[in-house]
Amino acid sequence: MPPSVVLVTGVSRQLGGDLAARLAADPSIDRVLGVDTTPPSRDTRRRMGRAEFVRVDIRNPLIGKVISTAKVDTVVHASLSGHPSASGGRSMMMEMNVIGTMQLLAACQKSDTVGRLVVRSTTSVYGASPRDPATFSETTEPKALPPGGYAKDAVEIEGYVRSFSRRRPDIPVTTLRFVNFIGPRADTAFAHYFSLPVVPMVLGFDARVQLLHHEDAVAVLERATMHDLPGVYNVGADGVLMLSQAIRRAGRLSLPIPEPLVPWVGRITRRARLVDFSPEQMRLLNYGRVVDTTKLKNEFGFEPRWTTVQAFDDFVAGRALRPVVDTDRVVGVGESLVLGAARRLPGFGGDTGPAQLDAPQDQTPALAPVR
Repeated sequence: MPPSVVLVTGVSRQLGGDLAARLAADPSIDRVLGVDTTPPSRDTRRRMGRAEFVRVDIRNPLIGKVISTAKVDTVVHASLSGHPSASGGRSMMMEMNVIGTMQLLAACQKSDTVGRLVVRSTTSVYGASPRDPATFSETTEPKALPPGGYAKDAVEIEGYVRSFSRRRPDIPVTTLRFVNFIGPRADTAFAHYFSLPVVPMVLGFDARVQLLHHEDAVAVLERATMHDLPGVYNVGADGVLMLSQAIRRAGRLSLPIPEPLVPWVGRITRRARLVDFSPEQMRLLNYGRVVDTTKLKNEFGFEPRWTTVQAFDDFVAGRALRPVVDTDRVVGVGESLVLGAARRLPGFGGDTGPAQLDAPQDQTPALAPVR
């Protein structure tokens, strides 16, 4: 049966706001509640339609009263944040991610009405190291646990979610491990990264990048909200892009940086508010990460509409990124240089271009035809 009353956390952010708007447009759902510490933007509030915004901090036990009063039967925890600057600093981000999840799970555990829980997680729980396998499945153990930051928060959150499932086995829990989002409207670190005119990358490394279109991410959350699909699922698009390929497709210039200088460059970009890249995302640019989505297709029943390449091309076209280097001009200059060098070779014409070389005289006597 479809849910009757849905509560979505993190509606002031893009993913939570878009999901609340999608659910509010479904007439089979009686009521949609969106909670966050700050109100959503005017545009997001307009798109949310009949969804109700409740300003409450999920770190506060008051969230339990909201769930019980509204008789919420489905909770979608979409407020996991990976941007310290947008959350008021690393300490505040950790509190919102970890402490907020603990309070929300405690409220769901005490509730008599909650019958479905959906949790947004990340593939950063697998870490990033030179010993990583070619692809990660949902059961693959990470070679190197995330030492801190957003990825460590996600590891702790998933631990609390597993504990909740043991205490309340009657509530189906869906955990979705998303890869990085991209798209024309995606407000993510990767979108800002590929929008830079000069894109830094680690010297000697060319990471594999797997992406997911923002619209596919919303569709996955919507399906998890509407159906009982318990389990852990990797969520990513088909195919990969090499980091250097993505930079060229965006018309950007790459700037190789020696590995010891990468943390220093990361601090500069964060202070300049160019890209809010966390340390674990910087390691991702070294080694890359690709996940297996077979379970998403076969058991969850969802196949992304966009591949990684298509999602990235849609991002480039939607953002109308102007190439830093005119590729047609570069090709033209290259052809002129090649032709100029060719004209200096023996057997080629002057200014009119390459001439036909005189074929050497064949001194081999003709063979008599075989009768």
